[in-house]
Amino acid sequence: MKERDICEITCVESERSAKIQQQLENSSHILEVTKLFKALSDETRLKIAYTLTLEDELCVHDVAYIVGATTATASHHLRHLKGLGLAKYRKEGKLVYYSLDDDHVKQLIHIAFTHQKEVSVRE
Repeated sequence: MKERDICEITCVESERSAKIQQQLENSSHILEVTKLFKALSDETRLKIAYTLTLEDELCVHDVAYIVGATTATASHHLRHLKGLGLAKYRKEGKLVYYSLDDDHVKQLIHIAFTHQKEVSVRE
């Protein structure tokens, strides 16, 4: 017989649940964090972000070449990441160089990849 992964009775630990529910409702950052994870859920953007964890700074053309995209596509995704505060850029002459905004972004990406490697080993 297959084990079921749901509760077989209905019960709620109301005090604990109400406390957590209130914390959730009072968090003003839920929407912004949702946008961050949505941005990283796109394969091309995740490739770009991961690439920028491997090299501190890359020009748009290098990013496009590395992830196998056109320059226009890479630019579009880089602008999206910048708009969400995940990436930043600097211009040097006619070239634009992108990097991740800070170490928190790098940590998120490294943690996600480390987690996936651990999950793969368990399977």
